[in-house]
Amino acid sequence: MTFQKDELHLAAQYVLDNVKSKTLCFYGEMGAGKTTLIRSIVKKLGGMDNANSPTFGLVNEYHDQNGNLLAYHFDFYRIEDEMEALDLGLEDYLNSDAWIFMEWPEKIESLLPDEVVSVYLHFIDENTRSIEFSTD
Repeated sequence: MTFQKDELHLAAQYVLDNVKSKTLCFYGEMGAGKTTLIRSIVKKLGGMDNANSPTFGLVNEYHDQNGNLLAYHFDFYRIEDEMEALDLGLEDYLNSDAWIFMEWPEKIESLLPDEVVSVYLHFIDENTRSIEFSTD
């Protein structure tokens, strides 16, 4: 799917309509729109929190209008090794029933569960992106 920046809500719905897992790994170069797409997905899921990149805290939690946990959002860009993710309690997060959104999952590749959907964002031009999926 190819989409314009102003069609981000359509891309978010496309993701939700086509994934078979609640654990999504987002791949793409810096500035491809990973965080922006996750923000739109959280909104489509009924999230009350404004999704932002958890680059420094590594993980953000998002909740629905009733305060129920909706999703965890990880950004592994700054980690040096996989032990940091384990020390964070990644396994516990992965065993929850919440949606899991991971940016820069290639940094923790050996820790990824079997049931993930890889979401690839490609920069076409300043206003255009494409998206594709694969299940690992």
